[in-house]
Amino acid sequence: MKKKTMMMVGLLIFSGVSFAAAEAREDAELYEWKNGDGMNGVFPHITVMAPGAGSDSEAGVGAMIPWADRLWVIGYVAHIRGENLGLFELKEDMSWRRHPASVTGTFANRFIHWESKQAIIGPHLIDEKGKVRTIEQLSKHRLTATCYHLEKPQAMVYFLTMEGLLFEVNVNTLEVKQLGDLTKKLYVEGIWPHWKGMWSAQGKLVVANNSYGEGEHMGKRHAGRLAEWDGEGEWKILEKNPFVEVSGQTRRGKYGGALFATGWDERSVIMRVLSNGKWKRYRLPKGNHTYDHGWNTEWMRIREAQTERYLMDVFGIFYEMPAIVYDNSVWGVKPICSHLRLIPDFCSWRGFFVMGSDQTEHNVGQPQSGLYFGNIDDLWQMGKPTGWGAVWRKTEIEAGETSDPFLMTGFDKKVLHLAVESEDPMTITVEVDFLGDGMWKEYETFNLEPGGYVHHEFPDAFSAHWVRLKTDGDCKATAQFMYN
Repeated sequence: MKKKTMMMVGLLIFSGVSFAAAEAREDAELYEWKNGDGMNGVFPHITVMAPGAGSDSEAGVGAMIPWADRLWVIGYVAHIRGENLGLFELKEDMSWRRHPASVTGTFANRFIHWESKQAIIGPHLIDEKGKVRTIEQLSKHRLTATCYHLEKPQAMVYFLTMEGLLFEVNVNTLEVKQLGDLTKKLYVEGIWPHWKGMWSAQGKLVVANNSYGEGEHMGKRHAGRLAEWDGEGEWKILEKNPFVEVSGQTRRGKYGGALFATGWDERSVIMRVLSNGKWKRYRLPKGNHTYDHGWNTEWMRIREAQTERYLMDVFGIFYEMPAIVYDNSVWGVKPICSHLRLIPDFCSWRGFFVMGSDQTEHNVGQPQSGLYFGNIDDLWQMGKPTGWGAVWRKTEIEAGETSDPFLMTGFDKKVLHLAVESEDPMTITVEVDFLGDGMWKEYETFNLEPGGYVHHEFPDAFSAHWVRLKTDGDCKATAQFMYN
């Protein structure tokens, strides 16, 4: 192949254009793969991969972080079973290697400790020049989250394990101290613990456990947890529903320090927001039911994907998120797309928007997962935002009780299904908050006979930030929104 043609095809492929575009050239079949050439945003050599035969685990991308002139990636296996994964580094020439300090394990935590100028990923601390130190005492734990220490943020951080062990670590000396077992302290019983998210803000340390199975779906067990701690007193359980992510601004106190937590129940996705010391609760649609189990979440994140631009991925839907919360009200949540990719982490690096994955486990072949390199605007080319979710699901409601706000903006066709079980006729009122600041206005009322059902199709192009419902009497009610 002539040099000019080779360069042209290479550029096409590197930029994420389909290889089919290159095949239009009569000499495209002469193209030879080279290390560093990619197709549709994927580079085959940039993969975390477990040994082929005999592996009984998975090989996922647990976390990624741009630091010290390269992209750091931590791979994970399930239950610390496996080999050949751990810490990887990617340089500007797209050269990829497993770092000599790598430890195979189950890791999904990442954090930058700006005060000591160190990035933390898995059990590793990386200084500003790329030197790696490993916290040996934590290397055999399944690490899921790292965040600032409440009392000594200049020198210490917290680590959370999937089993619920909470540690504090001195980032200078690497001294480790176990603070407690949250599984025992917060009474997670009858099912395996699955602690995932943790963040500290506004004088609170907030943790999340996403244990969820058929017992939770049927309302017979409540093993999920969202809980907070002030560093001294007893822990406070905020919810007994499964929560998977707790996140906030990446620098302490920046933009007011709002904290977000995402979870779910059998009805819909739950989003909790802590602003100025006060919690608010919202609901979002589910984009996919395959996440309705504690094992299948992997990992669902809220990240600062670009400077002062936050993205949230939850239950198969990407959202834009507000960097700032004014007057304790959240109004800037907007769906971007629906997708099928499992995305344990995402970030920006050297102009790329990079997404990790958890793609192939031992059940379907050699465990491996690759990275996607593209532009952040590629998200808007994915599936149109669709989803469904309930504010009530065969729920006992008292007269005058108001549901949680349910997200309405950014979706196309909208339908509401209502059903009641009651002794008397029931009136259900639909209210909308079109400014997103809590100024609720009546949209319409629906009169239902005992055991009645009605559905309502919202007009095309009708939207508001949030919608909620309330009844005029005691009943068992179901209110399900369908967006498509």
